Amino acid sequence: MSERTTIVTGAAGFIGSNFVRHLLATTADRVVALDKLTYAGNRESLADVEKNPRFAFIQADIGDGRAMRELLRAHRPAAIVNFAAETHVDRSIDGPRAFVETNLVGTFELLEAVRLHQRDEGKGAPLRLLHVSTDEVYGSLGPEGLFSEDTPYAPNSPYAASKAGADHLVRAYRETYDLDAVVTNCSNNYGPYQFPEKLVPLMILNAVEGKPLPIYGDGGNVRDWLYVEDHCEGIRLALERGRAGEKYNIGGGNERNNREVVDRICAILDRERPPSANPALAAHGLTSYAALRTFVKDRPGHDRRYAIDATRIREELGFRPRHDFEWGLERTVRWYLANRDWCEAVQAGRYSRERLGLGPGSR
Repeated sequence: MSERTTIVTGAAGFIGSNFVRHLLATTADRVVALDKLTYAGNRESLADVEKNPRFAFIQADIGDGRAMRELLRAHRPAAIVNFAAETHVDRSIDGPRAFVETNLVGTFELLEAVRLHQRDEGKGAPLRLLHVSTDEVYGSLGPEGLFSEDTPYAPNSPYAASKAGADHLVRAYRETYDLDAVVTNCSNNYGPYQFPEKLVPLMILNAVEGKPLPIYGDGGNVRDWLYVEDHCEGIRLALERGRAGEKYNIGGGNERNNREVVDRICAILDRERPPSANPALAAHGLTSYAALRTFVKDRPGHDRRYAIDATRIREELGFRPRHDFEWGLERTVRWYLANRDWCEAVQAGRYSRERLGLGPGSR
């Protein structure tokens, strides 16, 4: 039997690179990793799998329709998992165009390539597309309730709107052209290899350098936190056993507000790298990382609460998160402390941990 090939787009990003590792470790698939290598996509995030004989890397843009059609002809994949996206809400506020171009137009070009590949290859070349999306397409929740797969879309940021549009395109191509497509919508991910613009790595790195820990608004915005390895397992289950045309919400069942997350990071750092042994804090006489917390002006349109109802993927596919938030966050903090070289490499010349999301021209 010939080796099955899976293409992973956005493979040098945070979740994509973790999924590449997960796929190589749990399947016999040949993995073709594709990434445009924008600021958040880095070959350094795949360095440990570069020599794996079942791994290949291609630098390309999913918005390049010709390149996508050539990719499918060359590799004849059994599956494509689409992570390729601009993902940071704050950046979408400062510059929404890139989000529309990658998240919406890029998904369209990928869908067109799959449609044409299926048309040209006929029924003898089945190809499943799994499109990875976000819970932010659903908008904001009040103090109660959960997002289900049937929750109406109500995106409140350019990022969320671009992902919502992509989700609708995937559904339309399934209904119109009978593509074998599945959509997953996840809650907030955290874990190793996340670009330092996001809350968890930003707080860790700022804290160890004695820099302010900016918390938006009153810090009461709530997210359902999902450890990235659990997310990868959920995606693989949906890829292997999910029903064509279905949507699956993937959540961690770990609701925390931003203030609680920052406080927990500070408590872990107090133990792992005591302030008295950290010159950046000792020089200012600080005895706790929590003293670095700073409440700043909230970002525009900041959704108050997200929470996922993962009943469908749990009952249909047997998904269960393996990691609770306390364990996952502690492991994440330790990873960033042990991998400062990676942190420096991916930020170099691209990002200085400045405040984003204040609107065009704010910087």
